[in-house]
Amino acid sequence: MYINTYMLSIAEDKKAQYLDLAQTFLELYKRFGAVEVFENWESDIPDGELTDYRRAVQAKPGEKIILAWVIWPDRATADTAHKGMFEDTQMAALSDMPFDGKRMILGGFEPMLHFHKSDLGLV
Repeated sequence: MYINTYMLSIAEDKKAQYLDLAQTFLELYKRFGAVEVFENWESDIPDGELTDYRRAVQAKPGEKIILAWVIWPDRATADTAHKGMFEDTQMAALSDMPFDGKRMILGGFEPMLHFHKSDLGLV
């Protein structure tokens, strides 16, 4: 398994526009082999003493935090997907992003610990 994450801030009144964009990316992720996709809208983001989500993305007043991740079967699939997505015509048609991409944080992670209740035979 391999996980790509991203975090960004977006004006609260652009939530619907972002969700439309997320739907477009979801179709691309699925086509390129993603296992799961999570898009999460801020609900409870406390201010930290030294740093926090808002400071990390330099959120402005009236902006909400989005935290998202895509789970891939492995890093090779993720790398191939990213290359393919940026060459895809559907991606090329996207021009008006509802957020400031310069303040977005991206990363790729290899899981160290994973639990799902199915591991206990509960599902």
